[in-house]
Amino acid sequence: QTLLATGGAGQIYRTNSNSTINTGDGLGMALRAGVPLQDMEFWQFHPTGVAGKGMLISEAVRGEGGILRNSDGEGFMVKYAPNVKDLASRDVVSRAIAIEIAEGRGCGENKDYALLDLTHLDADMIKQRLPGIREISMTFIGVDPVNEPIPVFPTCHYMMGGIPTDINGRVLTRNHQQPDGQLLETEGLYAIGECACVSVHGANRLGGNSLLDIVVFGRRAAQHIIESQATNIASKATVNLESILKRINRWSTPQKNTHNDSVYQIKKDMQLIMERGCSVFREHNTMQEALDKFPALQQRLDAIHVTDSSNIFNHERCSAFELENLFGIAWATVASALNRTESRGAHSRVDYEERNDEDWLQHSLFHWQDKTLSYKPVNMQPKHHAPFAPKPRVY
Repeated sequence: QTLLATGGAGQIYRTNSNSTINTGDGLGMALRAGVPLQDMEFWQFHPTGVAGKGMLISEAVRGEGGILRNSDGEGFMVKYAPNVKDLASRDVVSRAIAIEIAEGRGCGENKDYALLDLTHLDADMIKQRLPGIREISMTFIGVDPVNEPIPVFPTCHYMMGGIPTDINGRVLTRNHQQPDGQLLETEGLYAIGECACVSVHGANRLGGNSLLDIVVFGRRAAQHIIESQATNIASKATVNLESILKRINRWSTPQKNTHNDSVYQIKKDMQLIMERGCSVFREHNTMQEALDKFPALQQRLDAIHVTDSSNIFNHERCSAFELENLFGIAWATVASALNRTESRGAHSRVDYEERNDEDWLQHSLFHWQDKTLSYKPVNMQPKHHAPFAPKPRVY
């Protein structure tokens, strides 16, 4: 039995809250093996990352009374969520900050961030109840929130999509004998955590609910693996060793690059393409432009070599493997987002502002080998319960 628990892939974006090792390695493996990725258009941007850095400033700060302000000193969330104000959901706050900046009310020399103001709160309360946040701010940007506001900007935080699974963590893959959307369980292959998409979050995760991915479904997967082994259900998966060895050897043979290019430069260019083309706000032209750049990026990736010949701590070789994984995930994200002509949850399009349940109440499935999309319906009727009726999300 093989279980993937490899985490997310926030490194497809330049500004992100993820560790540098969050390069979607499990998702990359799944794509190459022919498994589709589900709902990859849904990426959550945390509204209050440290501007220019990405580290998270928790919702706890706003929960304790912190206020988001623009360059006019205005607490602007009252305009976007009159009732809950600064305690609105992450995507609403992220878009509010993006709008304030886009309309010229950003802060700083380049007017490219908002300010999270705690200075009106009691200093002892900040020190006692928000010590970690204060330490992050002081360590990384030299700002003590007791005395001055924290510069913040939306940062890529979490993906609602991933490797499709059932409630026991078994990976679902395309059934070529059935119409689009019909998936089959893959015996012997499981995925849990952020890399998996059992779809408990739908199009937008609530804070803290990522624990379900790993705690609840991690346990179910473990139980199912034990049961499978007890009943001697063996995996019938086949492995194409030739293609695996070819990929390993391709990045194990150091060679001088004929052009002034590198793994690191391609990653930076990919991240910039994603930030400009498929970030907090999305629209057809910018996403199409991003997607059109991927074939040339693929050609660059195919043409370069690693230059480090070391077999010990070879960071360049490791980065090359990671970049291949990230590239497929970035492609899946833009293709899925471009095709979904509506706004839903964290997927916000300026050219299709309304949610369209009639046409788009369905999961997207991106297939890497032929770069195509298929869809499957959303199950809105759990067993023994009345159906969930979609409702407008208002504040």
